[in-house]
Amino acid sequence: MKKLANFTKICQNLLKDLSSRQKEVIIRRFGLKSGQGETLESIGRSHQITRERVRQIETDALLKIKPKIKDYQKVFEGLANYLESWGNLKREDILLFQLGRRKSQSHLYFLLTLHDQFSRFTETKDFYTLWTINPHSLNLTQKINNLLISQLRKKGEPLSFSEIFEIYQKSSPPQKVDSQALLSFIEISKGIEKGIDNLFGLRDWPAISPRGIKDKAYLVLKKTGKPLHFTEVSSLISKLDFPSQEQKTREIFPQTVHNELIRDSRFVLVGRGIYALREQGYIPGFVKEIIEEVLREKGRPMTREEIIKEVLKQRLVKANTILLNLQNKKYFLKNSQEKYTIKEI
Repeated sequence: MKKLANFTKICQNLLKDLSSRQKEVIIRRFGLKSGQGETLESIGRSHQITRERVRQIETDALLKIKPKIKDYQKVFEGLANYLESWGNLKREDILLFQLGRRKSQSHLYFLLTLHDQFSRFTETKDFYTLWTINPHSLNLTQKINNLLISQLRKKGEPLSFSEIFEIYQKSSPPQKVDSQALLSFIEISKGIEKGIDNLFGLRDWPAISPRGIKDKAYLVLKKTGKPLHFTEVSSLISKLDFPSQEQKTREIFPQTVHNELIRDSRFVLVGRGIYALREQGYIPGFVKEIIEEVLREKGRPMTREEIIKEVLKQRLVKANTILLNLQNKKYFLKNSQEKYTIKEI
């Protein structure tokens, strides 16, 4: 909508000819003052009447209100145009936030319930609660989301929306939609979620829905792409920009991070309190084991300078620590050319 209507004022006008009790029931049922709707039972208890009597009062009030909505046809046309621009549907919490802002969300919700053009579908295992002007759009949404979930599973990593839209355009969708409609379809899906840095992925991926400190530490190390001390990891976890408030991390203790990382095989200790990701090519083990791995991989005798250079790619240690391990004759031999090999047993 180009210009937001005053939803609060419209609701006040619609309610002004109701009886005081009818007005109170509508206000409380739809949370027009508190922002939180009340149950029939709750309202009935406060008036010492049955829930069915409250329902009748609500029904009578709505019968008085609905004929008056014709005076606001342009407002409803604007709401319909808004939904049409988003593929004929929109996730409820996003719709209410975008158009109702902070103070008028319950008033907008009330208006949507008054007009037959708008249908509300409550949350299911596949979708979040949404509003639509074309219930048939749900079938298309389900098909396209299934297609996107399949493509994301093949990719195996979170993608930006532009990357997802490009994949969608190159696939064989049941129907072509524009980028705005596709975003709306993704938003209502429970299979696809937005993670940090506005990247989208499958809901069960740790990179999208991290479960605990370990997954969030993984995200930090993945994002920075370099080894970090566990105190740095702890600090950066609290700065991760998650889209939902529930995922944001409260204060955590560095030692807690250290304890979690040391027990998880995804992380490799590469220095004093410094961790890296195994998937980024870091090998677990002591310095001696890293030297052995380097010599085996190269398949030839190596000078100490060559060994130091290769080991330092894996471990943040002093060169003397590597040399000290090379002097262990139980494991390494030095030939006449001052090159080292593994002592095979």
